[in-house]
Amino acid sequence: MDMLNEHNCVAKAFRMARDWCSANEDHPCELRLLAQRSTLRQYSTPNVSEIAALVTNDFGVSSEPRDIVVSTTNGFLQRISELHPLYMALQYPLLFPYGESGYHEAIPYFSNTGRRKTKRTCLTMREFYCYRIHYRPNEGTTLLRGGRLCQQYLVDSYTAVEEQRLRYVRTHQTELRVELYDSVCDAVTRGDTNAKALGQRIVLPASFTGSPRYMVQNYQDAMALCRKFGNPDLFITFTANPKWPEVGHMLSFIPGQKSHDRAEDVGRVFKMKLDDMMYDIMKNNVFGQALAGVYTIEFQKRGLPHAHILIWLDEKAKCKTPADIDDIISAEIPLESIDPRGYKAVTDYMLHGPCGPDAKDASCMNMGKCMKHFPKPFYQETTIDEDGYAVYRRRKTNNTVLKYKIPLDNRFVVLYNRYLLLKYDAHINVEWCNRSKAIKYLFKYLNKGPDRATIVFHDNLKEDGKTQSTIITKVDKVKNYLDCRYLSPCEAVWHLFALDIHYCKPSVVKLTYHLPEKHTLTLRDSESLPALLRRPGIKDTMFTKWFELNRREKHARQYKYSEIPAEYVWVSKDNYWEKRRRRKNTVGRIVYCGTI
Repeated sequence: MDMLNEHNCVAKAFRMARDWCSANEDHPCELRLLAQRSTLRQYSTPNVSEIAALVTNDFGVSSEPRDIVVSTTNGFLQRISELHPLYMALQYPLLFPYGESGYHEAIPYFSNTGRRKTKRTCLTMREFYCYRIHYRPNEGTTLLRGGRLCQQYLVDSYTAVEEQRLRYVRTHQTELRVELYDSVCDAVTRGDTNAKALGQRIVLPASFTGSPRYMVQNYQDAMALCRKFGNPDLFITFTANPKWPEVGHMLSFIPGQKSHDRAEDVGRVFKMKLDDMMYDIMKNNVFGQALAGVYTIEFQKRGLPHAHILIWLDEKAKCKTPADIDDIISAEIPLESIDPRGYKAVTDYMLHGPCGPDAKDASCMNMGKCMKHFPKPFYQETTIDEDGYAVYRRRKTNNTVLKYKIPLDNRFVVLYNRYLLLKYDAHINVEWCNRSKAIKYLFKYLNKGPDRATIVFHDNLKEDGKTQSTIITKVDKVKNYLDCRYLSPCEAVWHLFALDIHYCKPSVVKLTYHLPEKHTLTLRDSESLPALLRRPGIKDTMFTKWFELNRREKHARQYKYSEIPAEYVWVSKDNYWEKRRRRKNTVGRIVYCGTI
């Protein structure tokens, strides 16, 4: 405290929180997460102890600016924006003990004195915070040693970045609207010249990562792959392992740290291993030739990122019999004497529980039953039931593992592939889903939205004439009931590093489909409707140009509209379908934009 009072310029100018607490009567309150079980995974309770941000409603719902209000030593209030250099220094005086300046909009991007000048002049907020959270041997590590305070800094940084992105969308879209072409023509015929009274307002575009339109388009892309290649063959869940040696190597630079203290290192290592695994599946063909793959990144309040992956295999590589399923998927504990590496990996990562009658207080228990349906029944052979689900082989043996002094057998084994499990040394659940009737559920599960939490704010009242130690907690009254977005440190660093949260290969092209003069136009409130209709190429769309392509080239007539992107590429600048120089495995997606 003496050091802050002497060297921190911020502490000299503004009041400390301890001064406020000593000058004001203590008014205790409580913020509590509701722990009721819910069928929605978005509202599941956290399984780890971590610092998280609870964002009321969601980003961008309120147009109020993000800032803090501080009190000076003279008693005046001052509003500090997140763009102010002292914004973080005021929030975290222990992380910035000398009141170091943070991000501001005038930080130069790159000083290029050569002939080629850099187009960008200033650094973005995301790039600044991304730079700050990296370890460098020639710099101080005060921020990285912050522990839970560093976790709070990470989620606070990402919320500031997200709000700035949303502010850019609000200030640069100039009130965009969408309307049909013939409706604009009718408006001009009536004598209307202003676009303000037409169409629907665009609030958040699909290009904004994480927006509802973004999720819906990813879902449509996955369904397009399903239409092209049929039902997916494998459903894989890959979870990060904080005990990876690469993570331990990074932690060794700062002694005494744990993996939860360095969410940025765990996220970067997981992304590299995920890319390596997708290369194994898509290029090295560990399951046979793969035609397509989709994954999405989730966090689910577990403190670690994980990926849900769908894989489409070639006809020759599909598992058509129970014996084929047993070749790639196992649900049994290997014998330690025969396969010691497999035994250790399965016992470390692929055992569920203990739960059930032996552990009724387990986190997976609800109404006396495991939500994951463990323990599973014993089966001598793998079969496929009448609904198309695989019932995997789980033979009854004496091979058990003690976990928390409770023996676990093959009934508690999570499905796995031995090759992936041993190579990536993490929890990797592999399931066969080719004949499942729940294909749409799998795609919905991939894009279910961000994690959320329901909270209650209690205000603990004091009894008159009593001391502070006799606070009556029985008269708590609910102050507020909120539905919040739950933002964890691992999710914050994933977005700060600009890592992909969605992967789709092959790429999917969005195709328009409409009746004559029923295509949509993007309008601005200040635009003149007659001038808009006189714009060159205003009637041209992918769909109308496809008809011209068929009249112009006989070769294009053998392909359906949805197959055209595999042979031709759309040049949006000239509104023209151009022949591909090299064939690419590309799928077209038809979106019904007009009235049919």
